[in-house]
Amino acid sequence: MRAVVVRRFGGPEVLEFTEQPVPVPGIGQVRLKVAAAAVNPVDAATRSGFLTEAGIIPPRAVLGIGWDVAGTVDAVGEGVTWFTVGDAVIGLRDRPSAALGTYAEFVVLDASVIAAAPRNASLAEAATLPLNGLTATQALDQLDLPPGATILVTGAAGAVGGYAVALAKARGFRVVAVAGPADEALVRSFGAEVFVPRGDFLGDRVRAVVPGGADAALDTALLGLEALDAVANRGRFVVFAAGAAPIPLRDIRVEHVWIRADGAALAGLVSLADDGALALRVADTLPLTEAVKAHERLAEGGLRGRLVLTEE
Repeated sequence: MRAVVVRRFGGPEVLEFTEQPVPVPGIGQVRLKVAAAAVNPVDAATRSGFLTEAGIIPPRAVLGIGWDVAGTVDAVGEGVTWFTVGDAVIGLRDRPSAALGTYAEFVVLDASVIAAAPRNASLAEAATLPLNGLTATQALDQLDLPPGATILVTGAAGAVGGYAVALAKARGFRVVAVAGPADEALVRSFGAEVFVPRGDFLGDRVRAVVPGGADAALDTALLGLEALDAVANRGRFVVFAAGAAPIPLRDIRVEHVWIRADGAALAGLVSLADDGALALRVADTLPLTEAVKAHERLAEGGLRGRLVLTEE
């Protein structure tokens, strides 16, 4: 089968197409025929060597690329009874050190980490849900705040940020969204009650509409101290990248969200998507053979939604 790997770190040009044996599912696993794989910033961080330098991925001769996947069950391992061949599913590969990722024709995952695909979306759309949706869900879980709390979401027009706004709204939080001025209507459609344009002195501008500051912040845009300044004393702050944690001033609890695959939580996200509470946004689709081009476009920025690689 065809699979994209990296053997050396660098720009998009280091992505390498290889022929690999078709993987065999073990006990409790399923093999998926990949229909779509989303392209995420973590893929670029793996390719560039950033995650290895940060101590997140140990040195490896070969690294697979791709976390998100949507496709159909192609084979089931011993002990798997709740999925059958032909089922449309989505899943997440959460081991970045593996030699094969989801930029491939086939992928093997534990059956416990996949879920039935959304009924009302294409597989390309469905592929945008696992990594970003679970990241937003698990970040909100870490906050452990009661309904009615005020949550600041930076990067609210982005993939993780957009899901965070919608999921926070669904949990009964008051959402203050930060994004570019042109994205106000978009993030309000996700459920934001208050909009603050991206710019200098964010803390001052948030506090002008939320006296005392927000109860917590999900800093998907990695603004660091600027976003922390908008949080109330002894509030909570979630960081979305290694090395991006600000100093926990004013006894604010600063935590990383470290994503993990979770089939049950993913099934809950699918239900929300089917009910129209989550918008699955695809910026564009490209064939797997254009993975290099997809990474070049990702580096350019400005995307609303995810690029998705599809099988031809």
